[in-house]
Amino acid sequence: MAGYKPAAIQTYPVLGEKITQDTLYWNNYKPPYNYAVTASSRIHIYGRYSQEPIKTFSRFKDTAYCATFRQDGRLIVAGSEDGGVQLFDISGRAPLRQFEGHTKAVHTVDFTADKYHVVSGADDYTVKLWDIPNSKEILTFKEHSDYVRCGCASKLNPDLFITGSYDHTVKMFDARTNKSVLSVEHGQPVESVLLFPSGGLLVSSGGRYVKVWDMLKGGQLLVSLRNHHKTVTCLCLSSSGQRLLSGSLDRKVKVYSTTSYKVVHSFDYAASILSLALAHEDETIIVGMTNGILSVKHRKSEAKKDSLPKRRRPAYRTFIKGKNYMKQRDDILINRPAKKHLELYDRDLKNFRISKALDRVLEPTCTLKTPEITVSIIKELNRRGVLANALAGRDEKEISRVLNFLIRNLSQPRFAPVLINAAEIIIDIYLPVIGQSPVVDKKFLLLQGLVEKEIDYQRELLETLGMMDMLFATMKRKESNSVLEHTSDGFLENKKIES
Repeated sequence: MAGYKPAAIQTYPVLGEKITQDTLYWNNYKPPYNYAVTASSRIHIYGRYSQEPIKTFSRFKDTAYCATFRQDGRLIVAGSEDGGVQLFDISGRAPLRQFEGHTKAVHTVDFTADKYHVVSGADDYTVKLWDIPNSKEILTFKEHSDYVRCGCASKLNPDLFITGSYDHTVKMFDARTNKSVLSVEHGQPVESVLLFPSGGLLVSSGGRYVKVWDMLKGGQLLVSLRNHHKTVTCLCLSSSGQRLLSGSLDRKVKVYSTTSYKVVHSFDYAASILSLALAHEDETIIVGMTNGILSVKHRKSEAKKDSLPKRRRPAYRTFIKGKNYMKQRDDILINRPAKKHLELYDRDLKNFRISKALDRVLEPTCTLKTPEITVSIIKELNRRGVLANALAGRDEKEISRVLNFLIRNLSQPRFAPVLINAAEIIIDIYLPVIGQSPVVDKKFLLLQGLVEKEIDYQRELLETLGMMDMLFATMKRKESNSVLEHTSDGFLENKKIES
């Protein structure tokens, strides 16, 4: 090992990636628990870490569309496809109350601030207010002209609640006036509404837009956000109220600052997002997707610091020289050199197993998490002049793995100089055998197109660089033509010499 120098792993800065407090905060979640759920006539309640539901309510005639807890966590109200609204106690299974009045599917239910009334909105264009103790309908509002798909009640005033509809409007209703007291035009079918805890700001989402309204100024539009590529389906507010989250069909969850309304973080998911929620103190983030998966991420627990440091055992020289021995001028301290362990790919390179070394760095765990290691080994093999030997003689599965890595990373500027050379070597080696595997042929043609496209980009950049050099040279020449001369009164004057 004394004569072998480990391969140098070059670090490549990732352009545009900034580490902020929001990045550290929102990335501090464990890998998600995934629950497979289907649309059914049941409501399941899961524990924090339970894989199976700890409670199930199944007294619905048709599919249950929505459900929410009361503020104290003791009651649940749910709406179903048949237009029914049912109230459950968390300790029982049978419904405590049943409210019947809607003729079509109920998509939104919520408790009012006094905890004794329920608001519901349905596809029959109506919004109803129910009294829990008497199980009776108090009010019905028929001001929407399309499906009512979202709503929320004020947490401060028990008489105020808000609904959003596919008629592009968001309305605020007051139970004391029997009509809406405020209406704003969102411009798209409204999928979700959210009222800030103070009651002064309202957020609505629909289409690609998330809009914030000032309720204290009569519904004045404060800001319109368009950071998603598809319909925004759900909204959520962090426990501190300083961050707003939005989920969309483009499979992303965006986190906004409520002061600047700029995106401070983003989550990626495997499928389009339909629902989104945060637990107390942002300990858990829950996302429901169109593929029937409920993703639950728990925050990582902070490592406990030891209050008392561990006592170190006395060094060997303490036993030989004594506890109070002081180092003398002529003493020489000899430290045992730390043993360095080679990585697996370095061991293969040391023993000239170049193909095996390349196979190790082409494993998915390496290519996805640390692609710079794969690129560095390819660069080292090319420096040794054995890259062509390492790439030759591969079967369909092995060459597909190489082609996948090149296709994924060839367009990145930090890897392009190394990978373009490797791609050209692969094309030269395997061009005579094209046509034997349709899978490899497809990837091979795609790689060839990427290489040609990248070379064209570099050619255009070189042409642009030449134009800029010419402009800078011309500007420098004009500046050098000006000279300083003495005037009759003794001052220096800057004069230009005509060329």
